[in-house]
Amino acid sequence: MSHYRWNLLPPVPDKNLALNLGLSPLIAQLLYNRGLTEPSQLEPFITADRRLSGDPSLLPDIQPAVARIYRALLSGENIAIYGDFDADGITGTALLVQGLSRLGGKVIPYIPHRVTEGYGLKVAALEKLHQQGISLVISVDCGITALAEVKRANRLKLDIVITDHHTPLPEIPSAVAVVNPKRADSAYPFPELTGAGIAGKLLQALLQGIGKEEQLDGLFDLIAIGTVADMAPLAGENRYLVKEGLKLMNTSPRLGLREIMAQANLSPGSLDAESISWTIAPRLNAAGRLAHAMTSYKLLMTDSPKEAEGLAVWLEQKNAERQRLTAKVQAKAKEQVLAQGISPLLIAAGSDYPVGIAGLVAGRLAEEFYRPALVIRTGDKLSSGSGRSIPEFNIIAALTGCSNLLSHFGGHSQAAGFTLPTKNLPHLEQYLARQAEEQLAGADLRPRLNIDAEVTLPDLSGDTFNTIQQLSPFGRGNPSPTFLSRRVEIVDCRTMGNGAQHLRLKLRQGGTAWDGVGFRLGCYLAEISPRLDIVYNLEIDRWQGREKLRLNILDFAPSG
Repeated sequence: MSHYRWNLLPPVPDKNLALNLGLSPLIAQLLYNRGLTEPSQLEPFITADRRLSGDPSLLPDIQPAVARIYRALLSGENIAIYGDFDADGITGTALLVQGLSRLGGKVIPYIPHRVTEGYGLKVAALEKLHQQGISLVISVDCGITALAEVKRANRLKLDIVITDHHTPLPEIPSAVAVVNPKRADSAYPFPELTGAGIAGKLLQALLQGIGKEEQLDGLFDLIAIGTVADMAPLAGENRYLVKEGLKLMNTSPRLGLREIMAQANLSPGSLDAESISWTIAPRLNAAGRLAHAMTSYKLLMTDSPKEAEGLAVWLEQKNAERQRLTAKVQAKAKEQVLAQGISPLLIAAGSDYPVGIAGLVAGRLAEEFYRPALVIRTGDKLSSGSGRSIPEFNIIAALTGCSNLLSHFGGHSQAAGFTLPTKNLPHLEQYLARQAEEQLAGADLRPRLNIDAEVTLPDLSGDTFNTIQQLSPFGRGNPSPTFLSRRVEIVDCRTMGNGAQHLRLKLRQGGTAWDGVGFRLGCYLAEISPRLDIVYNLEIDRWQGREKLRLNILDFAPSG
């Protein structure tokens, strides 16, 4: 039996589509699987050029936001960019500080400490900024639920411009402007921009007004990192933003990114979206998880080679520490949920769960058991937690349903964070467990694996891989194409990695031989049979300066 639910996507209904468009049948199938059914959609998707970029004037409250920032620039006011402590918030903060400074603005960054301050706009921080002479605060990747905090700022005569992409509450904060494409009254055509993406659109609107829009070109790297790091769908405008950002990172990376790449053995010229999600973003996030996110901000902004090297080395060490801590805490959380018995909602709670990696651990639990998972750090008076979910359960909607129990919360359908009085914790757990039980009743709680096409291994020879790359960048919303091949001969199979976590395979079909690797599939070694049906992606194995195509095995089952 397979470990996933295999879902072979339906074939293109119009057999002549590929012929009419001059595309191979495989590319036509991949485009169709991504919801591109009209011929007019295909070429803009493949080229991913400026035609995908939305008009910033369509964003809600963009005009009052631009007017207020112009006023601050012209009168020499002190401006603070208040960003979140994750990679999306850090890059968006760096973008606005850099962009407004080039326009002559007197701008400082403010990124709260994850543990001592927590997520979002905080009254104490706003009061401190006001005392320092700040008269305008622009939020990045936070603020959409900060009703009380904005009211306090208004009483201080401290103006707030909110830029955020998280789900709004029914009531919008009473700020000078609230720029969020997910607002119910938004006319913006693409609601899936991230915090860095919206910061970029705000800067674009400012630059358009003075005829300097070209200044945005050197900042696409920051938008690309924030977009990929926050797991935004790489469709629509995000395709353009990430493609342009990767182009910049591969040709002329900023000093800090060059040092991160050097520490991680990445080569400029070969970066793709996976390089961001697996290598660059985790290192930028490591600072905020274990110390303070300002270190990552400084690395992105520095012009000093010596400082860049020192900060990158420190981040590399912090990321290694984060990996060790995550593995340790994950083992403990897994033990706890197994002891409680596997239920529709997994909860691991205790006083010693580190806040900085709670989301990572919740994500690992949700992935392994395919259930929504909460990891909560309990305190004497206040507790805080992170939740990660599966497509069948909207975690932010569930938290909204019990918002009366919470002090703060926010996020998306698949990822959320919250704080609440510890006395309310049993009620929260009971409510969410009941919601999960009702909504997931009868569901097959195995992850679903969408398969683009059934092919034979000889079908993938020649220029197939390079042709597929026309659809990149790949990520959420535009996943790397996934294939199914049946009755593949297994020539050799062995485990590799620490603790025999992974599988290394040699495969053969129709006279062609391939190498394959199955990450985290080492525990299934005993299920390998002489012939398998395999589900996989094509990828380049870069080892010791050499490049070779291989199969990235996602799942398998005995043939026949």
